[in-house]
Amino acid sequence: MAQHAKSPKPPHHNAANHSRRTKLWTRLILGVTGVLSIAVVVLVVEAFLVKTPTSNSSSPTTTGVSTGSGPNCPLTGAPAPSGAVPNRPALAIKVDNYPAARPQAALDKADIVVEEPVEGGITRFVAIFQCQGAVSVGPIRSARAIDAQILDQFSDPIFVHAGGIAPVISLIRQSNITDENFPNVVTYPYGRVAPYDTYISTANGWGLAPKDTSPPNPLFSYDPTVPNGSAATDVHIPFSFASDETWQYQSASGQYALSYSGVPATLSDGKQISASNVVVQQVVVTYGPWQENSQGALEVQAKLTGSGPLEVFRNGVEVQGTWQRSSTSQPTQLLGPGGTAIPLQPGNTWIDLVPSAIPVTTSNG
Repeated sequence: MAQHAKSPKPPHHNAANHSRRTKLWTRLILGVTGVLSIAVVVLVVEAFLVKTPTSNSSSPTTTGVSTGSGPNCPLTGAPAPSGAVPNRPALAIKVDNYPAARPQAALDKADIVVEEPVEGGITRFVAIFQCQGAVSVGPIRSARAIDAQILDQFSDPIFVHAGGIAPVISLIRQSNITDENFPNVVTYPYGRVAPYDTYISTANGWGLAPKDTSPPNPLFSYDPTVPNGSAATDVHIPFSFASDETWQYQSASGQYALSYSGVPATLSDGKQISASNVVVQQVVVTYGPWQENSQGALEVQAKLTGSGPLEVFRNGVEVQGTWQRSSTSQPTQLLGPGGTAIPLQPGNTWIDLVPSAIPVTTSNG
């Protein structure tokens, strides 16, 4: 599918928001200024890169749905709402996860949430919507280099974010992504403080590409039958002091509930963040060469192609395996013993991209 990159568009301002929006724009300008010295290098790199179109077919060993007689959502394997998969692409929204940005809004409506490491040991989310919508999603923050690799497998998704340094924006626009950098349909809810005050409705997000009516290809396989594995009800991932997270299985709901440093991670409506599946994908992480902000923090680079260790948690069971991905335009395969696909529980999935140096521990509470 062809790329439909959009030019950055500034948000609407009003008198009440002017001063706080000025602070955010100042941060963005500083970030861009810090990388002007490498702009020429980026242009040279671009000249040697060839954009690979997203494949219209997926590996039969890892994709597809098998959860009922009717149509199922491509990114959850659950029955489609109102008996039909919505005629719209995947909508990816970059959401902040710094402690001051919490609580976030509408992460529970996303089909898939990918948690990625960024500078300073903190994490950010790429929340991907298709079958469900939400009135307000956020707070929206800036893009990172890893986003291009994450999203290239989602069949030309719309990507909403709030800025990014020059080389990152260049990477996104080389990818199979419809780039929406600071679209003019974002909102600024009362009571939120910059830079944690930029939100968007999914309706406005999909409205940015009204001619795109193609749902994404499925990524994973789904089966309500619980696969063979080891009992594991608690998963601890110590990303950093800001994101020291634990997932705990709730047998009553069949969901994993998220906590930070022992405190439930709640959304703006008071609900605790939860997921039917937690996928822990160990990845190799390096830093640089790009300076991400005016404090000198270097851009996190992660390799999301090739293969690496994998842990899938569903229904209180842990299945160990290997993730494999031949190219960024191909789906990530979740493979168990013998190279067979690990099926997920129909429902929403949380993917943790964990640096290989961070120990992930499990227990059966």
